[in-house]
Amino acid sequence: MSDDFNMSMRKFLKQVGVTSQQAIEEAVRNAGPGGKTYAVKAVVTIEELDMTHEVTGTITGQD
Repeated sequence: MSDDFNMSMRKFLKQVGVTSQQAIEEAVRNAGPGGKTYAVKAVVTIEELDMTHEVTGTITGQD
């Protein structure tokens, strides 16, 4: 793959990671008392390529 492709993909994934972390942290803070475990799912789609990638997991809130 080209350097341009790698750089644009890394930039996108960094943006996804940073903005997702901020949104999740705010939601967990607003949820009240911590310690609860939340099911989480992230979906990345590229419609033009008919591609969907899904990642699932859990996040435990702060005590």
